[in-house]
Amino acid sequence: MRQITVFDTTLRDGEQAPGASLSPQAKFLVAKALADLGVDVLEAGFPAASVGEAEAVARIAREVRGPTMAALARANGPDVETAAKSLSGALRSRIHVFIATSDRHLERKLRITRSDCLARITASVARATEPTKSSSRLRTPRDPTSTSSTPRTRPPRRPARAP
Repeated sequence: MRQITVFDTTLRDGEQAPGASLSPQAKFLVAKALADLGVDVLEAGFPAASVGEAEAVARIAREVRGPTMAALARANGPDVETAAKSLSGALRSRIHVFIATSDRHLERKLRITRSDCLARITASVARATEPTKSSSRLRTPRDPTSTSSTPRTRPPRRPARAP
């Protein structure tokens, strides 16, 4: 039987819509509701965007249980470190690393060569997949060095409500 993973980006991507902005408390409540719905992976935010965003992601990672917690980071050391720190309270976490790779972005925006880009990707992904310095918790879902052999259990799904 095929398994489907529900990956929700509401708390990060949803805020990119014009006029959409959630307070840290509203983000927390939405995260709890998404966990109650049984999403598998919850992208809590982009911690490098601001101190407030990093704190909101950290609270969600600490207090919301069920989903694997994710955070977005640009492919650079400070972003990945901020994401790792924000996710440190999560039982299971992952960092999504991104970088623009078009010739135009590399040349004009990032001002790096393709070789530099590949080196930046390699270093950022290596850091994003290593355990935090303070624990041996799993940073990515397929890390063979994980100390946990227990499969993830989901909270029971609530029955659908009639309209």
